[in-house]
Amino acid sequence: MKLFYKPGACSLASHITLRESGKDFTLIGIDLMHKRTENGDDFLKVNPKGQVPTLLLDDNTLLTEGVAIMQYIADSVADRQLLAPVSTINRYRTLEWLNYIATELHKGFTPLFRPDTPEDYKPTARALLDKKLAYIDESLANAQWISGSRFTIADAYLFTVLRWAFAVKLEMAGYKNIAAYMERVAARPAVAAAMAAEGLK
Repeated sequence: MKLFYKPGACSLASHITLRESGKDFTLIGIDLMHKRTENGDDFLKVNPKGQVPTLLLDDNTLLTEGVAIMQYIADSVADRQLLAPVSTINRYRTLEWLNYIATELHKGFTPLFRPDTPEDYKPTARALLDKKLAYIDESLANAQWISGSRFTIADAYLFTVLRWAFAVKLEMAGYKNIAAYMERVAARPAVAAAMAAEGLK
């Protein structure tokens, strides 16, 4: 398999999931601004959406969208328990969190990364994110992982997106549960390996 990624982007969640899965894969870096692979190839010929993560399977099937990629990987290694079995409430708790992270948290950061966002809107975007971070911090008060007693693909995604809060310098000092959670996730060997491979700290 080939994972097309950009260091520190949302593709990190798929990268972590692949390392947690134990599957063999190759990383291919992408220049998203110019839509070029690290070898200079036209990335749009691989994925017309021009976005990461993109997963090219061994049979040349293309899979895009991080949440779909993570579920595919998790279901292919059911014994790793990165996603609970179909029809169990734990599976849907994880999917519930994946959707919240994707639609509320991930997209909430978009205005802070876009150069064309009006400066007078950024405080509003930050305030909205603060409310969501407070909810996540409260949700982690008595939980080791975000959707239960096991590390799941929701944790890979949440860890990835929460890193952006520090990157855009949101006030994180009051979120003690998030701070402890980030340390727990970062300590996992698969996470540390993904971070090292992407040149992240």
